Amino acid sequence: MLIIPIKEGENIDRALKRYKRKFDRTKTMKNLRARKNFTKPSVAKRAQNIKASYVQRLRTQEEVG
Repeated sequence: MLIIPIKEGENIDRALKRYKRKFDRTKTMKNLRARKNFTKPSVAKRAQNIKASYVQRLRTQEEVG
């Protein structure tokens, strides 16, 4: 359960925005979607390797110019 203390005279929109930001940081929705369907460990590892190689390629291109 997320608790957002609201200060005296604080706008409700601002407090709602803080709540949404805190909710996103907990990665609750990401976990729920991940539990919805099972991914084999080999498939997850392969996707992680593909992502890592993509990020590495971007970084080397940035360094080269």
